[in-house]
Amino acid sequence: MIDILLTHSYFIHFDPKQERAMMPYPPLGTLYAASYLEQRHFTVDLFDTMLSESEEDLRAVLQRTRPAIVAIYDDDFNYLNKMCLGRMREAAFRMAKIAKEFGAFVVIHGSDATDHAQEFLDQSADVVIIGEGEQTLFEISQHVIRGHKQEFETIPGVAFKAKGTVTRSPRRIPLKALDNLPFPAWHLIDIARYEKAWKKRHGYFSINVVTTRGCPYHCNWCAKPIYGQVYNSRSPENVVEEIKVLKRTLRPDHIWFADDIFGLKPGWVTKFAELVEREQLGIRFKIQSRVDLLLEDNTIDALARAGCVEVWVGAESGSQRILDAMEKGTTISQIYGARALLKKYGIKTSFFLQFGYLGEDKNDIDATIQMVKDLMPDDLGISISYPLPGTKFYEKVRQDLRDKQNWVDSDDLALMFHGTFSPAYYRRLHRYVHRLFRFRKGLQLIADLLTLKVSFHRKQLRAIFLTGYFAPAALIDRCKLLFLVHR
Repeated sequence: MIDILLTHSYFIHFDPKQERAMMPYPPLGTLYAASYLEQRHFTVDLFDTMLSESEEDLRAVLQRTRPAIVAIYDDDFNYLNKMCLGRMREAAFRMAKIAKEFGAFVVIHGSDATDHAQEFLDQSADVVIIGEGEQTLFEISQHVIRGHKQEFETIPGVAFKAKGTVTRSPRRIPLKALDNLPFPAWHLIDIARYEKAWKKRHGYFSINVVTTRGCPYHCNWCAKPIYGQVYNSRSPENVVEEIKVLKRTLRPDHIWFADDIFGLKPGWVTKFAELVEREQLGIRFKIQSRVDLLLEDNTIDALARAGCVEVWVGAESGSQRILDAMEKGTTISQIYGARALLKKYGIKTSFFLQFGYLGEDKNDIDATIQMVKDLMPDDLGISISYPLPGTKFYEKVRQDLRDKQNWVDSDDLALMFHGTFSPAYYRRLHRYVHRLFRFRKGLQLIADLLTLKVSFHRKQLRAIFLTGYFAPAALIDRCKLLFLVHR
């Protein structure tokens, strides 16, 4: 028997778009919770659902471990969990019921559970953790396993049922001294499965690291159920020490820094670059950032020195009117400027775009498409405006929401309120912009090969071949959009 079995609700098998992409990362937040508990002398094991086939796989692990507590502890650093996908909610419900069959005390933590505590408590959970989870799970475990007399109502950051009514304790204040946290419990992961999946599909092995928690900005569509409006950072020294451990133990070829915003604190990126160079770490990595931050001081120069090869930015829209409505706090000129400077330093630039925001009209959409044509980022991630509880955007459309209020998976993209155009229009728009972008990237590649700007390799054959497909496909999509705009 063990004290606590940790698991999480994200199955890549239940998300066809992500399964096709096959870029799986271990549940970093879950691993932090595991190491936190192990440091405090609890016996811990992990059922990692990322590459698992079914919730029913939990049964064999429960049979082997017989835990006192099962904690369905979602990874707060995985943006897919922040999307509160319906299929993963069903998975959490099912695993909670299976855990109860084995007599375990069930704890659930995550963005969706924080937003919908009652639904989870109605589906076999004994306690839901609200907000940041490590300290709260530790105190729950002390109460359940070690018989501490601290009652649930005195533990900050929990929701539970008392006499049939959901009771919430005061919210827990997020941790500030992040350097004091132990490194994630990587020994609980079957890392060989991840390495095999990455190398088979992409030819290299990537692992995830996080340097911060939270985001201080006020984009009014962005949900922050775990950390709220705070931003706390690890020191560059602590992060570099972890990278050294990872290089020695897991030997990744690449790191995905899963922060909402990488290196926001003044001087952080410069110091990080100095330490990486001093230690001769030589690791390639990608990050998420904001275009305004990238243009500050010598940030992009420092990123290049540290080994950054790709930056994803929330461009969102090519219309300043829409950016202002979103309270994004960035400008179109900053998007253009950041793209140019990153390109100068040889760092790939990838854009997150969002269509369907309140008030967006055809001119705004055309401006976004024109921005893509002008800047030709290295990759695109396109979404439809998605109202999540706790956001200003959600409150604006709350009365307009239809029966469906969560996407089933990450490729759902349903418009769940009355937008300027029909849901069918936005689905077609999503397809059109992707195909137009891939067509233009194909032409760009052919031109580069003809002028000897890049050397030929076999992987480029597919991109060249698909260029001939994307041209007519994008044209057909454009014609259908002209029809749908009037429906």
